[in-house]
Amino acid sequence: MNTPKSLAALRAAWEPLACRFCIMALHHLELARWLCAAAMVAVSLLAGCAALPGDVHRVASQARTDVGDSALARIAAASLPVPDGTMSEAAGISGVRLLPGGDQAFDARIALAQAARHTVDAQYYVVADDSSGRQFLRELRDAAQRGVRVRLLVDDLYSGGDDEMLGGLAAHANVEVRVFNPLPVRSGGLRTRVLLSLHELGRVNRRMHNKLFIADNSFAITGGRNIADEYFGRSKPANFIDMDALLAGPAVRALSASFDAFWNGPLSYPFEAIAAGGHPAPAAARDRFAALARGLGRFMPPADEPDALGRRPVGAQLAQGRIELAPAKVRVVADAVVQGPSAGDAGDAGGSVEETAGPQGREGAVMAANLDLFRTARSEVLVVSPYFVPMPRMIEALAHASRGGARVSVMTNSLATTDEPLVHFGYARYRGALLQMGAVLYELMPASEPHPAWSDTEGGRGSLGRLHAKLAVVDRRWFYVGSMNMDRRSAHCNTELGLIVDSPALAGELADLIQRVRMPASFTVSEAARRGGLQWSFLRDGRRWVLHREPESNWAQRLRWSVLSLVVNEDFL
Repeated sequence: MNTPKSLAALRAAWEPLACRFCIMALHHLELARWLCAAAMVAVSLLAGCAALPGDVHRVASQARTDVGDSALARIAAASLPVPDGTMSEAAGISGVRLLPGGDQAFDARIALAQAARHTVDAQYYVVADDSSGRQFLRELRDAAQRGVRVRLLVDDLYSGGDDEMLGGLAAHANVEVRVFNPLPVRSGGLRTRVLLSLHELGRVNRRMHNKLFIADNSFAITGGRNIADEYFGRSKPANFIDMDALLAGPAVRALSASFDAFWNGPLSYPFEAIAAGGHPAPAAARDRFAALARGLGRFMPPADEPDALGRRPVGAQLAQGRIELAPAKVRVVADAVVQGPSAGDAGDAGGSVEETAGPQGREGAVMAANLDLFRTARSEVLVVSPYFVPMPRMIEALAHASRGGARVSVMTNSLATTDEPLVHFGYARYRGALLQMGAVLYELMPASEPHPAWSDTEGGRGSLGRLHAKLAVVDRRWFYVGSMNMDRRSAHCNTELGLIVDSPALAGELADLIQRVRMPASFTVSEAARRGGLQWSFLRDGRRWVLHREPESNWAQRLRWSVLSLVVNEDFL
């Protein structure tokens, strides 16, 4: 048994060792990697090899289909692009609406939860213990108290330490909470839990990055946003610039199939089976949850205030009985729950199965679908990803599009705006190759503008905007939106969920939004013809400025993160 004092001593011993190993990488990269791996294993062995419970009882459940009497089902049918919603269903046409604004994206989730009468299914990488997370969980509790069946599935990496909120929610009738792929060590801070779980490195590295919300199997929201203040413009000093999609029609049933596959899979553990510490009595857990959720107001965007695409809030449209949706063919792609050459998961809206493989094989289904889409390009490929570390097959797919005459543009964070500088340096080593093949690179500038998101009407005013949207637009006809970053971790380690949408109207709208709002607020990265190396150009106050080094960084920062990026395997960035 390890005491808090012994764990603190292990951590104190580990951190200086890690620094020495990273410095050693300057002289001998492979030796440093081996020493780092050996040290991590040694610390894990000293800490004791914790293990997950072996005999876990899971009750299987599926999305309900008997929801025709739900108000949401009627509104979904009325909102589909033909007068008779059943005709749209038979033709395989879904209704889609983009949600660029954080305030409206949060309002949409809350409004759907309040309108649900049968089921709410939610699947997230992060549900934070902040005002947004607590309000979200409170709405799930309130729905359950109305008799709605609530299923909440969260990834374990960041949910450790939130047992009070999750346990309090799980103590309510009609609620079940499950945790995806929990670490063997669940108590303590994130670094401690990861460090003491390294004897199961494969488990530590397999994370569920999906983001999905489904109400009455009638409406669904998926995209890049987790549940936390910074995704909804409610945080300082930084908020994420992100994108979700709201859907009705056949695509919702395919998303429900994906949820069910994860919910009933072997890596999803009932919360009660793995919660750290003792279990309070259900009544006490419910009382504590009520105390934590008390006094939280609900921010509602003004009913007549449009988002960056000119659409009114979802809650206001729900109240009027119809949501403005665009008709589209939607292909739902989802990575497999369990890695392996024969593992599959819910595929397109017709219910087909996509295959995925592990780190030693090919990329997962979501990345494969995007690469296939890039290769079809004839005029334009526009990629937006906060973390961009391209694998050879992605470079090949983009180069194929460029050789075929398509203009290839990539937008990502700059070092000054990223929250993952290590990943940025993983990307930086590919800038030259991308430029050589003809790609245009954009890196988001720190906010010189007063508002960090897609429009001046959004929340989070005065805070730093960080790109978090995961998007791709091809030939202004198809677009991708989902949870997957265009990097190796998303391709090989995480599970991801996304949509490939065939809609010239929405694809053109999305491309225009990116080019009108985000590109002017970004550095254009190019090769410096006379000086050699790279340069970063931008417009400000009507003048064009050019920088010849990484913007808003010093040599010490650049050295530290570039060295660390050499030590860490790119699949793990």
